[in-house]
Amino acid sequence: MSVDYVTFGIILDDIVFPDGQTRMGVLGGGGVQTAFGMRLWSESVGLVAGVGADLPLVAMDWLCTSGIDTTGVRLTNFPTPRAWQVLEENGRRTQVWRVSSVAIGAQLTRKLDYLPQTYRQARGFHLGVHPLEADLGFIAELRQLGGVVSIEPFKPAERLPDPRELRELLEAALIFSPNIEEATSLLGRDEPLALLKGLLANGVEVAALRMGAQGALVARRGERVAYHIPAVPVQVIDPVGAGNAFCGGFLVGWVESGDLRTAGLYGCVAASFAVEQVSVPVVTDEIRAEAQKRLAALRDNVENLFIEEVFYERHD
Repeated sequence: MSVDYVTFGIILDDIVFPDGQTRMGVLGGGGVQTAFGMRLWSESVGLVAGVGADLPLVAMDWLCTSGIDTTGVRLTNFPTPRAWQVLEENGRRTQVWRVSSVAIGAQLTRKLDYLPQTYRQARGFHLGVHPLEADLGFIAELRQLGGVVSIEPFKPAERLPDPRELRELLEAALIFSPNIEEATSLLGRDEPLALLKGLLANGVEVAALRMGAQGALVARRGERVAYHIPAVPVQVIDPVGAGNAFCGGFLVGWVESGDLRTAGLYGCVAASFAVEQVSVPVVTDEIRAEAQKRLAALRDNVENLFIEEVFYERHD
C-alpha cells in the first residue's frame, strides 16, 4: 500500500533555552516535525532519513507510536545528525552542528533511490531547502512522480538572490512557505502582505507566509483573496519545529481540500501543538480530537484580505 505524504530528515537537538537550561538528545529535525503536522490530519505518513546506531530507542518509539511509516529510515555507519539549538529571548535560533560535515552529507542528502517504492505514489512531499543552494534537481524529480511538492527555506538567505536564482527557487515547487525573516532575505524588507504578494509575483503558485505569534498569510497566484489565519492562543514552551509542523499540516490540508483557508487552518493548528512542549508531541487519538476542536474554534477567526490579482510572467 502506498504512503500518502512523505517528508525527509531526522536530527537530534541539544536545546539551550534563553534562561540557560538545556534539554539534550531531543528528537527533532524538519522531517520529524513535519511528519507530526501531517499525521494530525492523515492516516498515511512516511519519513525518509539516514540515522546511525546512536539513534535513541525512544526516537523510533515515537515514530511507531505516532503511526509514522519508517520504511524510509535507513541505518548507516555514520552517526545520527545532531546539533545545538540555541534559543534567545527575541525568538532567534542558532543551530551549531555537533557531527562532521561528512556525516551530515551522508545522512541528510536526498536521493530518489532512498524512496521506497511505496512512497513514490505519494500525494504530497515536503522538504526544507537552503534558499541559495536548493536541490532543484531532486525537487523536479519529486514533481515528476506526480504528487504535490511543498518546500520551505530552513534558514534565511545570506544575500539577496539575483533574479534568476529567485525565479528558480520560487518556481521549483507548488507550495512555498517561508517565515518573515526568510521572505525578507529573498525579497528585501517590507510589510507582510507585500512580502506575500512579492512571492506570488516572483513565481510562487501557493504561498504560505509564516508569522509566528501573528499566525500566517496564505494566497494563491491569480486569486483576489488572501487569508490571514491567526495563531491558536496557547502557551509557548519551545518554538522549535512549529514552522515545520505548520508546513506538514498545510500540505495535507491543501491536497485533501484544494482550499487555501482549510490548508492554513490545518497548518496553524498543527503549529500550536508543536510549541506547547519540548520535543515533538506523540500523535494520539486524544491529540487528534483536540486538533478538531482547535480547528472549529479557529475557523471563525480567519480574515479575508481582498487584494488585486497577482500574476507572474516568466522571463528566461
